[in-house]
Amino acid sequence: MLKIKNVRMINPATKTDIYGDITIDGDKVLSIKETVKPEGKGEKIWKEDAEGNMVLDGAGLVAAPGLVDVHTHFRDPGFTYKEDIASGAKAAAAGGYTTVIMMCNTKPAIDSTETLAYCLEKGRETEIHVLSCGAVTTGLKGEKLTPMEDMKEAGAVGFTDDGIPILDEELLREAFIKAAELSVPVSLHEEDPALIGNNGINRGAASAHFGISGSPREAEITMIDRDLKVALETGAIVNIQHISTKEGVELVRKAKAIPGNHVHAEATPHHIALTEQDVIKKGTLAKVNPPIRAEEDRQAILAGLKDGTIDIIATDHAPHAPEEKAKELTQAPSGMLGLETALPLALKVLREEAGMSLMEILEKLTCNPADMYHLSCGRLEEGKVADLVLFDPDEEWVLTKVHSKSENTPFMGERLKGKIYYTICEGKIVYAGE
Repeated sequence: MLKIKNVRMINPATKTDIYGDITIDGDKVLSIKETVKPEGKGEKIWKEDAEGNMVLDGAGLVAAPGLVDVHTHFRDPGFTYKEDIASGAKAAAAGGYTTVIMMCNTKPAIDSTETLAYCLEKGRETEIHVLSCGAVTTGLKGEKLTPMEDMKEAGAVGFTDDGIPILDEELLREAFIKAAELSVPVSLHEEDPALIGNNGINRGAASAHFGISGSPREAEITMIDRDLKVALETGAIVNIQHISTKEGVELVRKAKAIPGNHVHAEATPHHIALTEQDVIKKGTLAKVNPPIRAEEDRQAILAGLKDGTIDIIATDHAPHAPEEKAKELTQAPSGMLGLETALPLALKVLREEAGMSLMEILEKLTCNPADMYHLSCGRLEEGKVADLVLFDPDEEWVLTKVHSKSENTPFMGERLKGKIYYTICEGKIVYAGE
């Protein structure tokens, strides 16, 4: 058994914040015992007791449910030189994630039960829970729906054409109706390509600096506006992915005020931590879709997280090889790593700038994303599967390496706040801080 003593336990699903001891037997949480707040900090080292149990003095650490990411690119199949499911799972564990959901823009796309089965089988070979969406349209071409019912029966937890918007409104409506029947979410990449001159760079100070057309905010606003209307008409569960504009946040806020809605929205750590001024400094390493925009947009995203308009923090972990990111700005692919820096960035920015509590931050990384996908994870409770992360929310550290195959992050060499010591999945220690 594993025994964690004197630890602060935060379970956002029940709004529980206590100090105490956790006992893990096999893959389940056997018991949680409340005690008094400890003084000082523990050694943070596992030791064997007389009964053969591994015991950790967790004083000074927070124990939370294993993090849940609903927006992960593992590049497998087809682009495994960037990342594969095995390496991506290691990066996830290092970031405190015990459950991740893969996106479908692989090669071939995850648009068939055969490709889905391959991904899920590779996921079962890892030490964490690797789940997957199915594609909404065949080949991500936006022309024909995939066999969504068959895909769900084969294990797809939801559907998305992430990376590509669904432009055909009637096809979108059909997809929403089917997804509502299946009671699964559809996650939406909201950028109208007809309005974009150069993707990944905000049309504003950044595009002016680089002398390019860039991507205007209207590309996101128009798509969010249309898709929310269709979602409300059909009753579909929808997730507005990686929101980047203040107008987009307000559209979601208004939709969520309508009774009976099933609207969710996610923000990425890079959209809460960076502005286009950072893109000017970091270049291709900070080039993402949708682009990182102005300070007023960042502040609107922080406010949306604070008031619950944005209910999920998702990484959009998007590995690329060094030679790809070394290309000139307009030719380099969009995307950055996210799994290993998500929790520290959220802790620093949302606590210090938005005034959010650990409880408020963690709910957007655990139970909220799990609940959208009807998953039983994202909880730290007796009898539940023992998926948890142990971290010091105040410890500062410098990012010097990552566990991903790729290294495309603008945060390399940066001082971060919030150090992960251990990730436990199904009662096994799958990551030990270095």
